Amino acid sequence: MPELLLLVALVVVLALVFDFINGFHDTANAIAASVSTGVLTPRTAILMAATLNFVGALIGTEVAKTIGKGIIDTQIIESGAIAGQWVVVAALLSAIAWNLLTWWWGLPSSSSHAIIGGLIGSAVAGFGWSKLHWLGVERIFIFLVASPIIGGILSFAIMVSLMWVFRSALPSFVTNLFRPLQVVAAGFMALSHGMNDAQKAMGIITLALLTGGLIPTFEVPLWVKLAAAAAMALGTSAGGWKIIKTMGTRIVKLQPINGFASDTAAALTIMTASHFGLPVSTTHVVSGAIMGVGATKRVSAVRWGVAGNMVLAWVFTIPITASLGAFVFVVLRWALKF
Repeated sequence: MPELLLLVALVVVLALVFDFINGFHDTANAIAASVSTGVLTPRTAILMAATLNFVGALIGTEVAKTIGKGIIDTQIIESGAIAGQWVVVAALLSAIAWNLLTWWWGLPSSSSHAIIGGLIGSAVAGFGWSKLHWLGVERIFIFLVASPIIGGILSFAIMVSLMWVFRSALPSFVTNLFRPLQVVAAGFMALSHGMNDAQKAMGIITLALLTGGLIPTFEVPLWVKLAAAAAMALGTSAGGWKIIKTMGTRIVKLQPINGFASDTAAALTIMTASHFGLPVSTTHVVSGAIMGVGATKRVSAVRWGVAGNMVLAWVFTIPITASLGAFVFVVLRWALKF
């Protein structure tokens, strides 16, 4: 029993570390557009994003439930509680390692893909393929792929509509009008990021508490919500300037009206997904939205080489973190003999 409690504590700590890293890794999602257009200073943008990430993290638990009990059969893990906790530890270690590597390289990869891949790989290594909830995994995968496309189409539609409405307006008038509106859209984006991404750590911690026998049913405790929200906000406040540069300047050059359209489209997509308990990659959705806006100018306005590198990171994240999660679990089981 003491060993199990220590393992649960380790999972809690690692989940909060993952949440913190997720915060600074994904800061760019909420603020890259507003910083690159000069609407907000970096310091102001980060403060706003951190505050609204915290607030958003306290709204709902549907995504947490999907992460915690929609991927792995929790009853099977409960029957082997020690090994079950190590499954979660291995998943978190693989996701943390991948997030740090891609942050160092300046690649806006997905924290969602990383933790989902890590969970799948470590669970298969620990309990076999049959212990995955295949319908849940399929549902998650479909929307992980579809969400950036939806964000891109929506941002394209919003941008085309705005271009038609303001087709006769002076450029200076449009810029001055959309500078404050872009701030609102960036806040909306930060709120949606907290709603979706912080809940992933909540789901992991609640899974550990459930399989460790510390809670009777899968309900996210208040202290878990507050801890995950705080970790996400603190991570956001740390910033992630390499990824901000990629997101805000290297995909396509943005104006305030473009930033408003991309942030609004991305936030609407993410909030809708959160309502239905679908964990999405906020990084991918925002990237898709920025590309959608860029395509309204002309296809060549999007730097497709940079976009291609990002897509490669998207494609390889789940296989890499799944393999890494499985490897870490096997090494831990060999070393610790559990």
